[in-house]
Amino acid sequence: MAVATEISEAVAHDLEDLSAEDLFRWALENHGPRAGILTSFQDTGCAMIDLMAKAAPGLRVMTVDTWRLPDETYALMDEIEARYALKIERFEPDRAKIDGMIARHGEYLFFDTKAKQEYCCNLRKVEPNDRALESLDVWFTGLRRDQSEFRVNTPKAQVVDRHGRKLIKIAPLVDWTQQDVNAYIEERGVPKSALYDQGYTSIGCKICTTPTLPHEPARAGRWRWFNYLDDDSKECGIHVAGSGI
Repeated sequence: MAVATEISEAVAHDLEDLSAEDLFRWALENHGPRAGILTSFQDTGCAMIDLMAKAAPGLRVMTVDTWRLPDETYALMDEIEARYALKIERFEPDRAKIDGMIARHGEYLFFDTKAKQEYCCNLRKVEPNDRALESLDVWFTGLRRDQSEFRVNTPKAQVVDRHGRKLIKIAPLVDWTQQDVNAYIEERGVPKSALYDQGYTSIGCKICTTPTLPHEPARAGRWRWFNYLDDDSKECGIHVAGSGI
């Protein structure tokens, strides 16, 4: 049975030098079911699951099903469950809140203003994500420093506060490049989204995610209609403060 280690900045600092495999083993040995990968099944998340399956099989794999994911994402989840013989835990929005949002603002409110887009993301993504995190002390995420300027200083391990409760947030592949991820997936034959072959470089909900051109940043396809704002953060709220209107 896992014996939980202290959640502190000192512990997070000590984790900085560990490999991804060692981080997964440490989490499973010290936190057991209170540790897990929370992923949207982009390429980095798929690579993490493959690494975990070798190093620490049995670690939880979790996701947020916004009810608006691309068909390719749902198909990928089924493929991953079969490939690694695991059960993905799916956290969903509150139906009453979604119905109320649509009744008040319309189904496609995210086109109207940045505030409404963030509100939609908050109900569909952030709130279910927070419920998932309530069951974790160690949160593995697929953030990488090369994904955007907003993420360039992301630490490998840090203590974060979620509604007054502290947990260790770990980005085990934070120092990998896109080329590193691509090479690992190709070498290992890791399942990945079919959308990458259609020009997508960052994948979220359908409609709110579009392909990108070669000269564009990786997250330019997210909420493309707001690119004129020149806002590099391009975040749904999971990794920053949420939004409500």
